[in-house]
Amino acid sequence: MADYPTSFDKEDLLKCARGELFGPGNAQLPAPPMLMMDRITDVSADGGAHGKGHITAEFDITPDLWFFDCHFPGNPIMPGCLGLDGLWQLTGFNLGWRGWPGRGYALGVGEVKLTGMVRPDRKMLTYKIDFTKAIQTRRLTMGVADGIVEADGEMIYQVKDMKVALSES
Repeated sequence: MADYPTSFDKEDLLKCARGELFGPGNAQLPAPPMLMMDRITDVSADGGAHGKGHITAEFDITPDLWFFDCHFPGNPIMPGCLGLDGLWQLTGFNLGWRGWPGRGYALGVGEVKLTGMVRPDRKMLTYKIDFTKAIQTRRLTMGVADGIVEADGEMIYQVKDMKVALSES
């Protein structure tokens, strides 16, 4: 297990996007504007609902975010796929935080439910991810997790069996 802190501010996340946090060739977050969080408030390898690890993060919503201008003009809504991408980003971050080598990539998700929307008047999204499996073998490094996205405390997205892997090639 690597010795990283359990919370990260925006500058830490930008270091991760530049490949400076976990080192070259390892898990990276995307750079803005695709970086879908402003801070990680807690991360573990053994916490969460299943004792397999968790990660919690926040994203500040402001009316000037890039996607509100184009999705949809006159009826601005954050695309649901960006919330899903934020969940995938954080799942991969957790694997890198564990010290596991390789670059992250999404493998899929078993179930997605969107029950609310993110409009410009929302203030904050909270991502909560609980791992059901975290596997590291000679041939496979993968996390499987369930997650939710809350907007101002209201659950609006829910996913089950989200999968992210790390590959050294």
